Amino acid sequence: MIPTPPLHPFGSPEAHAAEAIARTLARHPRPLGGDPVKSLPLPLLSLSAQILNNASGQDTLAVKRKPPWLKAKVPGGPGYERLKAIMDEHQLHTVCQEAACPNMGECWARGVATIMILGDTCTRACGFCNVKTGRPTSLDKDEPRRVAESLRLMDLKHVVITSVNRDELRDGGAGIWAETIVRSMDACPKMSIEVLIPDFMGDWPALQMVIDAKPHIINHNLETIRRMYPAVRPSAKFDRSLELLRRVKEAGTVAKTGIMVGIGERDDEVLELIDDLLASTKAAPGSNDACDILTIGQYLQPTRNHLPVDRFVTPERFAIFKTEGLTRGLKVVESGPLVRSSYHADHQADGLTDILSLRR
Repeated sequence: MIPTPPLHPFGSPEAHAAEAIARTLARHPRPLGGDPVKSLPLPLLSLSAQILNNASGQDTLAVKRKPPWLKAKVPGGPGYERLKAIMDEHQLHTVCQEAACPNMGECWARGVATIMILGDTCTRACGFCNVKTGRPTSLDKDEPRRVAESLRLMDLKHVVITSVNRDELRDGGAGIWAETIVRSMDACPKMSIEVLIPDFMGDWPALQMVIDAKPHIINHNLETIRRMYPAVRPSAKFDRSLELLRRVKEAGTVAKTGIMVGIGERDDEVLELIDDLLASTKAAPGSNDACDILTIGQYLQPTRNHLPVDRFVTPERFAIFKTEGLTRGLKVVESGPLVRSSYHADHQADGLTDILSLRR
């Protein structure tokens, strides 16, 4: 009998899982942010023993078993290893690694990556996010130059640039954002650039700095439905995020957003969000030109300090969300269990921007 080859040329899935856990613990030496009840006083009466899966004697919430459609390939291959080496050498943070994205191997091998600027410490504590929280100690003003040089070496087709929230900065980091975009476009004129930006606390002049730098796509994720904001995004406002997307469309830029499902919303609330999104982000009164792209993916709980998974949405339900989004007027809808913000982002840029003419 011919022995079965290993699933991955760079090690077993178990080894990669252990390495991922070690990276997470190294990034988060203290409890992660995202616990929406950590500041509340202890209850006078606890019913933990009645509602928790404590058969082993430990009061821990039962972890839902993942369905078979939520399996992703272990990242690897020459393209992946080349990009990883460059990122490590230039001390760049990637949301692919920080957020444990299941599509990292596929995207990196195809020449698409998502890098994270403004450090790796976020000033907010969202209930779903695996990026560490706290007060950043410094601002790296040389980061735009290093990012642009690294992107030139990577020779990417498309890059997604995102960042942590830097609410302690007067401009929320918008100056670094703008310089990073301009330098990257100068260094890589044939590469499409998508930015996944924070809300800048509603500082619209700060947002305008990013718009004026002229990235190909501006993305700002709503993350969840309006009702879930207090638990999922306690420091954000649903209407403020809609206003940001409206201003992006008003400026004539391709606008994109994304949400997670399975975190506590109902199906009808997802459809209501799509209607809200299209109605609230129109470039002008009476116009049909509203937010262009929506991504919808399954929420996966990063650690036990984060919000639990409420349900696993089936691939069939994701297909319905996509059909409904396109029928209602969105230009592109990426909807599936493993879809994340940057999934197929290069194809979106090819279809909705002028980047193909610049590559000729």
